Amino acid sequence: MFTYYFKLGLRNLRRNPALTALMVLTLAIGVAASVSTLTILHVMSGNPMPHKSERLIAPVFNNGPKEDYSPGDEPNDDQVSYRDAMNLLASGQGDRRTAMMGVGGALQPDRKDLAPFNVTGGGPTRDFFAMFDIPFVYGQAWSEADDKAGADVIVLTRALSEKLYGNANPVGKRLRYNGFDLFVTGVIDTWDPVPRFHRIVGMGPFDQNDEFFIPLSLAVRHEWNNWGSTNCTSNVPAGYQSFLDSECTWLQFWFELRSAADREALQDWIDGYAAEQRKLGRMQRNAPNALYNLTEWLEHLKVVGNDNKLSAWLAFGFLVLCLVNTIGLLLAKFSVRAPEVGVRRALGASRGEIFRQFLVETGVIGLAGGVLGLLLAVGALFLISLQSKELAIVARMDWTMLLATFAMAVTAALLAGLLPTWRACQVTPALQLKSQ
Repeated sequence: MFTYYFKLGLRNLRRNPALTALMVLTLAIGVAASVSTLTILHVMSGNPMPHKSERLIAPVFNNGPKEDYSPGDEPNDDQVSYRDAMNLLASGQGDRRTAMMGVGGALQPDRKDLAPFNVTGGGPTRDFFAMFDIPFVYGQAWSEADDKAGADVIVLTRALSEKLYGNANPVGKRLRYNGFDLFVTGVIDTWDPVPRFHRIVGMGPFDQNDEFFIPLSLAVRHEWNNWGSTNCTSNVPAGYQSFLDSECTWLQFWFELRSAADREALQDWIDGYAAEQRKLGRMQRNAPNALYNLTEWLEHLKVVGNDNKLSAWLAFGFLVLCLVNTIGLLLAKFSVRAPEVGVRRALGASRGEIFRQFLVETGVIGLAGGVLGLLLAVGALFLISLQSKELAIVARMDWTMLLATFAMAVTAALLAGLLPTWRACQVTPALQLKSQ
């Protein structure tokens, strides 16, 4: 009977086409507004590495001066100093460890048809690539020896490699960056985590992605400045070595643990490390040392702000308003069909059968509203993506939200149709037959 009722619902869409179109449009607008907002929220709050997010840990120390500090105050920054980063790298804690900075400068291509242009990238240690499961198209990451020596090596992204060399394998070639010839060791495949969790403090959660990677030790050896957030609680020290020895925080650090159960042991080690540093005259605030796994890190940095959540609630409120209007339109549509219901009841149809027929018809309206709502949502997301590069990253629909659009439209239509359908079932056959 469902198939029969479904076909009947499709035919009934042509009855009073103006009223049907108004219902479909009302439902579609409400669904489009909700889905557009929910899609952006869904992308922003996504887990970029769900298979290991519990094992990726970011440490945060409070290494600011003791003056003007009260217990419970937030850390002066969510990054670590160079001294702490080097100590953590040498600690042997976790399966892998990486520290990274932002780098940027002028790249001079060998091609005559390409003028020099500026590029930005990351300056991590070698474990970065394995820790974040970064795939390679050509070659590989630089070696441990390169890491220790600060060798003049570089890993390109696929986009930058194709811009410079086309589809050719550039491994083994040299390119000139910031006045130095760098040896290409590898080219990574498309790696586009959203949000940009790995260096979020320095580059933002939805900013442009890195175009290349060089060793942190190389950037330090050449005394290149950090391209990103640098926080010094006092004046920036004069001289590069003084800057490295200072309490300025400018490096993002990550541990990868063998299992999430190792977190407690890491916390104990971190607390012990901070206690040793206090004996050396550092970390005098004696504040708690925080560890955040990947999802906690995104929450801590408020990647999804209250404004985004409020927008989602307002969009759902608008959907509820559209449903109220749809209920009124369905009441009007079903009320004119009272004689039809009376005849069917007189011929032996039960109230349950009438209820199922009209509810299926309401579902058909929901499907039509879902199709139109999806088109409107895609159009809205396209217009939103034109506003900025950051919005272009988050304003994209995936299969999850595509299915959610139809589920939301049909569910909303069925909820809106409960009252009108129930009212249609209350028709008294005798009264309708007498009125004919």
